[in-house]
Amino acid sequence: MKQKIILFFTATMFGALLYGQKSQNSLKPKPEIPAVVKESFSIEFPGAIARWDKEGDQYEANFRYKGKVMSALFEADGNMTESEVSIKISELPSPVLLYVKEHYKGAKIKEAAKITKSNGEINYEAEVRGLDVLFDEQGKFIREAKD
Repeated sequence: MKQKIILFFTATMFGALLYGQKSQNSLKPKPEIPAVVKESFSIEFPGAIARWDKEGDQYEANFRYKGKVMSALFEADGNMTESEVSIKISELPSPVLLYVKEHYKGAKIKEAAKITKSNGEINYEAEVRGLDVLFDEQGKFIREAKD
């Protein structure tokens, strides 16, 4: 009986130690956002509060603005390179819907977005099977990217 108690106690402590280690490793440190990036964000989207991530060498703001779920990418100097707004799947251009139906048989579009680049170029994004499938403004396929 005493051995079972010791074994139980040892297993419990070992499990707690492993769980604590896993929890610490899964926490991602928040990126340090340059003041010029935050200032640029507040000018573009006054009153919005962002959750920030680092995407490559750019800073990504995720936020709600005027009732829409959005994100925006900024360079370290504060220049916004693109913004993305969630849209209804039905708002995607019809060629996008046809492409997905033909090339991803039986798959459903999970989310859709309209991307506006800093040069005014418009792209559309359809999330299908864990991939971001990108299209130009007319709905012509551009490429796939891992979500």
